[in-house]
Order: sequence, then C-alpha cells, then structure tokens
Amino acid sequence: MDNNKIVGSCLCGKITFQFVGPIKVFQYCHCSRCQKVTGSAHASNIIIDPEQFTWLRGEELLGRFELPNTRHFATTFCKNCGSYLPWLTQSGKAFVIPAGSLDDDPGVRPIHNIFCADKASWYKTVDSLIKYQALPIQ
Repeated sequence: MDNNKIVGSCLCGKITFQFVGPIKVFQYCHCSRCQKVTGSAHASNIIIDPEQFTWLRGEELLGRFELPNTRHFATTFCKNCGSYLPWLTQSGKAFVIPAGSLDDDPGVRPIHNIFCADKASWYKTVDSLIKYQALPIQ
C-alpha cells in the first residue's frame, strides 16, 4: 500500500479515524490477550507507525485499558458501542489497527499468524468449514 488514506470507524459511527500507508505488517494474532479482547479465535491486526494515524471524530468517546506488567498490549474501545478500535502500544512505537474496524480496503492482506502456540483449542481454519453467502435459514 502506498500513501492512500484508509478510513475506519466504530459500530455506532461516533468515532472515526484514518491512516496513511505504508503498512508495516498485517497479521493474525492468536495470543490469549487478543482472544479475550476480540472475543474471537484471533485478532486481525494492521501495524503502522504512530505518525501515520489520526483520529477524525469522537476521540473524547475513547476508553483505554492497559494490561499491567505488559510491554506493548493495550486496548481502545468506543464508550458508546464497545467497538474494539485502534490503539497505541504502551511503548508508543506502533499503532495497532483492528482490521475489522476499517471502512476501506487496506489494499494489503495478512502475511502471517503469530502466537500460534496459544491458538484456541476449538479453532478450525476457515477453509475447512461450510460456506454460506448469508445467514442460512434454519
């Protein structure tokens, strides 16, 4: 990705943000912290330099939680709708963008999985499951 602006937002739309490339890495993180914060098998995270990131609207609605005794992990969320949003690492050296919060295609795809040793015991790869284009009628 070059210097295209990529926009994202929370579920209720009260918080918006943008970043400009290049993207350092796009990865799936299977660590137990990412499982807890996303409520899923893994986080889909884009990593950028802090100077590439800008809050456009609603910054006053942000909540932040920093897990004690960690070097990097934190989480940011919308206080109105609870959406998981971009967060500055505790070291201040990177912004972590949850890919699901993007309104635009970032133009790149994930390149690897990390913390696979912590992978959820129930996780199955997406390609091994039946696929529906919408909610199946039950």
